[in-house]
Amino acid sequence: MSGFDKVVHSYEEAMAGLTDNMTIIAGGFGLCGIPENLISEIKHKGTRGLTLVSNNCGVDGFGLGLLLPDRQISKIIASYVGENAEFERQMMSGELSVELTPQGTLAEKMRAGGAGIPAFYTATGVGTPVAEGKDERQFNGRDYILEEAIVGDFAIVKAWKADRYGNLVFRKTARNFNPLAATAGKITVVEVEEIVEPGQLDPDEIHTPGIYVNRLIQSTFEKRIEQRTTRPAGE
Repeated sequence: MSGFDKVVHSYEEAMAGLTDNMTIIAGGFGLCGIPENLISEIKHKGTRGLTLVSNNCGVDGFGLGLLLPDRQISKIIASYVGENAEFERQMMSGELSVELTPQGTLAEKMRAGGAGIPAFYTATGVGTPVAEGKDERQFNGRDYILEEAIVGDFAIVKAWKADRYGNLVFRKTARNFNPLAATAGKITVVEVEEIVEPGQLDPDEIHTPGIYVNRLIQSTFEKRIEQRTTRPAGE
């Protein structure tokens, strides 16, 4: 293959260069579309002092929640605590620095970081604790606060399918934060269910072009369901 080939063959190679005190942006929403095997590799490496940027922090014992018991995360920038008792406990006890960020603002922080935009104004959070310490301006008679973009040392992403050049296709709701995260890492690592040869993906179906991707690895996934509600058949 040419020098455009992004495929690596081990998770150790995929996360090479990750060191203590780095910032990681992680795709996923709840447990949907999370890069679960890349997270497991971070757990295995024992990297500490991490700042994690993600919609939430997984659940107890799975997803990003794997990194909490050994205190590998020092700060998390997220939209909500979610179904994670250990995350809640560490936040309430002051053991973990948490920056709760409105979900749309968090998405735009990632998008802006990937687009090279250092900051942006938004009306979301005006007049709330979210606005504390931030520059505030008025445009067309409405108040806005300044939010800074986010760029990670690493971005970890889960996609459905890719070609060897790193062009990505996401499947249904697993797209969520993943395309945004993919653009916002200095090193973007993507795990996928299937890798095809260049030319086999319809260009109109590609959600993230390979220019954003540094490393690509194929794997299998548990795809755990966060919550399941059922009812007896026939009701």
